Amino acid sequence: MAVIHHTTLKPTKLEVLTDWLPGQPWFRGEHRPPQLTKAGGFRLDDPQGEVGIECLVVTDRSGAVPRSYFVPLTYRGAPLDGAEQALVGTTRHGVLGMRWIYDGAHDPVFAAELLALFQGRAVPQSQNDSGTRDDSVTRHVEDAAAFGSSRVAAVVTVAHDAQGTELALATTTAPDAEQASGSAAAGRSVPASGGLGLRLARLLEPVAGAGDVAAGGPGLLGAVTGVWRSGDGAEHRGVFATLRPSGA
Repeated sequence: MAVIHHTTLKPTKLEVLTDWLPGQPWFRGEHRPPQLTKAGGFRLDDPQGEVGIECLVVTDRSGAVPRSYFVPLTYRGAPLDGAEQALVGTTRHGVLGMRWIYDGAHDPVFAAELLALFQGRAVPQSQNDSGTRDDSVTRHVEDAAAFGSSRVAAVVTVAHDAQGTELALATTTAPDAEQASGSAAAGRSVPASGGLGLRLARLLEPVAGAGDVAAGGPGLLGAVTGVWRSGDGAEHRGVFATLRPSGA
């Protein structure tokens, strides 16, 4: 279980994101620096206890219309090999020291735990309180049999567009339900055919209800939804991530 330290970060997460967000293809800024506020989100636990995982929602109020973004981040105590292009920035943590902050889409630990969330093996945690479940995060499963025993072997590709980010996952299949609760399958795991596709919604839009989630297009295996507060303080629920067979 991750321990949340109530301490300082220099620079803060919002300061780091203010520099990073304008360079992302899904950011809708109006040629001015973003004015970011924390709007929601949740955490996931790394079973190995090495990587911090935070699924952050931020709202940019710099333009005429406030816009909210889903920004999964991972926090590491050392650089992630081969992920230089995914580095959001660095910060000094008051307890843990220097931390490298990465776009979670490129971090295999985040991908593995997000898949575990779809499967019900991972529990969404509060952003602010250690050991507290966040029941506002909901998974909607359309076909559990199609991915219930899959484990992430690798993030093969990451592609960004104007609305979100697509991850193509190579997967293995764990033959035992109790096997491979961490980042990837191990032991007697065997390759799974086809792989899986994860899509992260970046520019968030509210949905009316479960019917809108289920209408997410052909091949939908599941979705994760959560809540955030918009610029006017109103609470909204929307889709944070969807899961499909690879190529669907």
